[in-house]
Amino acid sequence: MAIRVEHEVHERRKGRNYGVGLLLIGFIAIVFGLTVVKILQLGEAGEFERFDHVARPQLIPEEGASE
Repeated sequence: MAIRVEHEVHERRKGRNYGVGLLLIGFIAIVFGLTVVKILQLGEAGEFERFDHVARPQLIPEEGASE
């Protein structure tokens, strides 16, 4: 039979751990939300692929080609 005695320090630490966990979840939610908004503002997928600031000729539509 195990003796289980919790000191009041354990209760305070548990409360702080919950607080830190909630702050971490909030931070992750903010970063995720900003990422989603930024991607949605880019428009179509081609715009998102061009966002890496590298010239990629295969992404530039050819003249006279119908889409």
